[in-house]
Amino acid sequence: MESRTERWLLPEGMEELVPPESLRLERMRRSLLDLFSLWGYEIVTPPFIEYLESLLTGTGEDLELHTFKLIDQLTGRMMGVRADMTPQVARIDARRLRRDGPSRLCYAGTVLHTLPEGISGGRSPVQIGAELYGHAGWESDCEIVCLMLEALEMAGVGPVHLDVGHVGIFRALARRTALSNERETALHEALQRKAGSEARELLNAWEVDAGCADALAALVDLDGGSSVLERAGQELAVGGEEVARALADLGALVGAVRSRRPDVELHVDLAELRGYRYHTGSVFAAFVPGYGREVARGGRYDEIGSVFGRARAATGFSADLKTLIALRASGGGAAEEDAIGAPWSDDAALHDAIRELRSNGERVIQHLPGEECGGARRLERRDGGWVVVVGTARPSGSTQMQGGGGA
Repeated sequence: MESRTERWLLPEGMEELVPPESLRLERMRRSLLDLFSLWGYEIVTPPFIEYLESLLTGTGEDLELHTFKLIDQLTGRMMGVRADMTPQVARIDARRLRRDGPSRLCYAGTVLHTLPEGISGGRSPVQIGAELYGHAGWESDCEIVCLMLEALEMAGVGPVHLDVGHVGIFRALARRTALSNERETALHEALQRKAGSEARELLNAWEVDAGCADALAALVDLDGGSSVLERAGQELAVGGEEVARALADLGALVGAVRSRRPDVELHVDLAELRGYRYHTGSVFAAFVPGYGREVARGGRYDEIGSVFGRARAATGFSADLKTLIALRASGGGAAEEDAIGAPWSDDAALHDAIRELRSNGERVIQHLPGEECGGARRLERRDGGWVVVVGTARPSGSTQMQGGGGA
């Protein structure tokens, strides 16, 4: 029988935030959403649960394994608790907005994972991200990458190392080999782990055409600076026009990002295949020293809206606010400003002074009877008015608030 002392325990990987961490997360959420708004992104708020076939659209097996499932008592249909908000935003763009031109959307909210991940092994990340629909060129990928980098900068996370790749290159080469889904998956996993010898053994065992086999195996070593793209053009020539076009798009993206953000270390990796079953073009991930996982990630996923009746071009990124808070360069966020303490009083002038301070963004706590009025700053009645004082003595720079009257 469960003891009373265990009733306060939370399920493994589920966190609750308390002051001041909760305030830090909320302030970062507001700041990042405000940043997205300055770039023209409109906020949307998808539901926490919805029908499973909609929730898992185009996301592949990985997200399905992360999704909590339940039965809708009204309809008997299977529902899921969102583990990723991107498919929901795609549905909103396709079915609710139905715009013809580019659509910029952003979001923030808690998602649930059946399995732990991230810096604390949590299962309830607070996902924040931005999506750009309706533009198929590398230019929209560039906008999303630059927005991601600026968001990480605002969050105080860095220095950032950016990895970029293009899953379309592997897709094109894999199609030329006519591999089964099972073999393609096995090859993808070997490349993702940088297991070059294993990939070569698989290709030889499957008797893949020598030219395609050489090109696929070469992906493991095609990583580094911009010069990788020049070498790739030669080593992957067997991929034809489709691979050449993907390399050209990736080169244009890399050049534009380097031009806009020369301060960011950028690495090209053609075996970077995160979200291969999900993404269709460029992919990118941001890393910081001392943390073994990406702190933000994204890419192009042009096919995600097809099940909703509109296969719109799409690109975007997302991050976990809890991870950003934990990694913040200042060690958990800037120190909160001291609140101004105010005594309990019926003095109308005091209430006016409190309202004025709060309207100017100051945090004022009016202490209840019997509550100690501590803190470095407090309101005191001086010379017929209420002033903010610091410490025990009135400072020369104390702020005089208008009004008087008896306490």
